[in-house]
Amino acid sequence: MADLFDTDPPKEVATRSAKGEARPAGPRPLADRIRPGGLSEVFGQEHILGPDGTLTAMLESGSLGSVIFWGPPGVGKTTIARLLADATNLKFVQISAIFSGVAELRKIFDAARTRHENGSGTLLFVDEIHRFNKAQQDAFLPLMENGTIILVGATTENPSFELNRALLSRSQVLTLRRLEDDALKKLVERAETELGRNLPLTDGARDDLISMADGDGRALLNLVEQIATVQGEVLDGPSLVQRVSRRAAQYDKSGDGHYNLISALHKSVRGSDPDAALYWFARMLQGGEDPRYLARRILRMAVEDIGLADPRAQTVCLEGWQTYERLGSPEGELALAQALVYLALAPKSNAAYVAYKAAMSSAKSTGSQPPPNHILNAPTTWMKKEGFGSGYVYDHDTEHGFSGQNYFPDGMERESYYDPIERGEEREMRKRLQYFAKLRAKAGERSQD
Repeated sequence: MADLFDTDPPKEVATRSAKGEARPAGPRPLADRIRPGGLSEVFGQEHILGPDGTLTAMLESGSLGSVIFWGPPGVGKTTIARLLADATNLKFVQISAIFSGVAELRKIFDAARTRHENGSGTLLFVDEIHRFNKAQQDAFLPLMENGTIILVGATTENPSFELNRALLSRSQVLTLRRLEDDALKKLVERAETELGRNLPLTDGARDDLISMADGDGRALLNLVEQIATVQGEVLDGPSLVQRVSRRAAQYDKSGDGHYNLISALHKSVRGSDPDAALYWFARMLQGGEDPRYLARRILRMAVEDIGLADPRAQTVCLEGWQTYERLGSPEGELALAQALVYLALAPKSNAAYVAYKAAMSSAKSTGSQPPPNHILNAPTTWMKKEGFGSGYVYDHDTEHGFSGQNYFPDGMERESYYDPIERGEEREMRKRLQYFAKLRAKAGERSQD
C-alpha cells in the first residue's frame, strides 16, 4: 500500500528490496523478512514458475501480459506479483479492492500514464480484485489495451463467476495451488535460517506445525513467530497445540470453499463412498455450515441420484431432517450423518431425473398441442357433440386393467423417456414397463384388425 498512500520517503532505512527500493527500519513480520529474492525461490508453484511454467514462458519470450492469480490465501500471490515487476523492470504498485475507490484509482492511472509517456511501465497489483464492481473493473480495460499497465489481479474466488468477461478476455487466469507439505517444510527451514536457530520442536511437533498451517504459508510463518519466542524447552505435539492457535480451515459459506465442499460431498455419495461423504460432511460442519442447508442438499441427493432405485431413500432423508429439527445441534446432526450413509450405500439411479428433463424438453418443443379428444372430459352436451371423451376406454373395465390407449397429443409420435436401470427397486419398475409395453403392442394390433 506504500506506493499509493505514502508520499514522503522514509527517514530511516534498514534494508532494500531486490530493485533497490528503500524499506523502512523497524520491526517487520517474518513473512516480509524472508520474501524470496527471485521467482526461482518461490515454493509450491512450480506449475507456473518451473522450467515449463506459464510465467516462465512469458518472461523468456519478453511478452508478460496481464494475469489473474486465483488461489487460496497464503500461497504467494503478492510475492509473485512483486517479483514479476522486478524481473520486468516495471514499477510495482499495489492496491486492495477492499480499501480503494474511484479517487485512488484515478491517481494511480494518472501516474501510470505519466510513466508510460516517459518510456517506463507499471505493474499494477490489485488484491481481492473480485471486490471491484463492473464499472471499476471496466476502468482497467483501456489502460491494459494500450500497454499503460500490466494488470496482475489476485482473487480467492472463481474468476469465471466474479470477474467481467471483458477483463477475463484480456487476461490469463493462472491457478495458484495450496502449498503442499514439502513446500511448507522448506518455508520453515528458510525461516529458521533467518532466525538463526532451529525451532524448539520435536519431529512429531514439526509435522503437527505443518498440519496446523493447512496449506497457508502466511499462517505457517505466523505460527513460527509464536514458537520462536519459546525459551528453555522443546515442544512436543500437545505442548505445541497449547502454545499456538490452529489456523481455521478455509471455508467461506458464500464462496468457492462452500461450493467446492458441497460438490465433493455430493459426488462422494453418488460414488457410493460413505467414508468420504462423512469426511466432507464433517468439514462443512466444522466450517460453520448451516445443518439445514446440508439437510436440503442430502434430500436433493436422494431425489437426483437414488431416485426409484430405492424409494425409501427420500423418506430416510426427510426423517433425518425432521429429527435434526427436533433435537437441534449437535445431536441432531447424527441423524443427517445416518441419512448420508444410507444414501451412499443405496443403489443409484438417475433414470427418473433423465426422464423428467427429456419430458420438459419435449413439452417445450411441442408448443400448445392439446390432449387427444378421447381423454378429455365432456361435462356439457355441446362438448359431447364435439367428440370430447368419445372412444375413451375405462382401464379398470379391461381384462388386465390396462387399455393401451394413446395419451399423447394427436399427431405426436409416442415418446419413451423413462428407462429404469437394472439396480434396486428399478429392476421391478423395468419389468412393469416391459409388461405394459407388450400389452400396448397387442392393443395396437387389435385396433388395426
